[in-house]
Amino acid sequence: MTITALIPAAGAGRRMEATVNKQYLELAGRPVLAHTLTVFEQHPAIDRILIITPMNEIAYCQRKIVDAGGLRKIVAIIAGGNERQDSVLNGLRACSCANDDLVLIHDGARPLLSLELIDAVIAAARDHGACLAAVPVKDTVKRVVHGRVIDTPDRDQLWLAQTPQAFRFDLINAAHQRAASAGFRATDDAQLVEWLGHPVVVVPGSYRNLKITTPDDLPVAAALLAAGRGDTA
Repeated sequence: MTITALIPAAGAGRRMEATVNKQYLELAGRPVLAHTLTVFEQHPAIDRILIITPMNEIAYCQRKIVDAGGLRKIVAIIAGGNERQDSVLNGLRACSCANDDLVLIHDGARPLLSLELIDAVIAAARDHGACLAAVPVKDTVKRVVHGRVIDTPDRDQLWLAQTPQAFRFDLINAAHQRAASAGFRATDDAQLVEWLGHPVVVVPGSYRNLKITTPDDLPVAAALLAAGRGDTA
């Protein structure tokens, strides 16, 4: 069994209001994406890594991230699609995995994951076929329509989905292929597997495992990185 990491890094990151895509912004002297890839590079169970990026950024990614970082587990940089779901499907088509191989899918702009979290999702995917990292909601959540509260869900049952998400290859590949045929769109890969009717287990993630989305996230990530990655709690 091989374990492949697919790293979608094709998002434009318009909310960052930057001149370069968010995965190439500097974080502690290195691009955000370089930090993310280094964690997977260092994990002994990860056999290979595929990066998914816009077609016009492939050469830049190779030169500035892969070559500059001396990353040896990168086997391909794949052109992404119009949406993240399309990009992941492109990556699955390119990874040449056997049915019982494992695939970890992780956001390129989520650089603060730990080796221990990768351990946890690999173990859960081996046992259950599908899992995701997530953290419990801390704040009270309101459902709002047209500026008015219509419901207050029980937050004890609400978790915030993160990545990495890990799957047996035949399961996640079937989910993406069938969704593409049916025109079903999801907000993460786990939702596609849920849509197939297969259970997805939750692995406790970390509140430190934030996704770089807005300008405010960069200084927070820098402070967390300076303090050390910590554990998965």
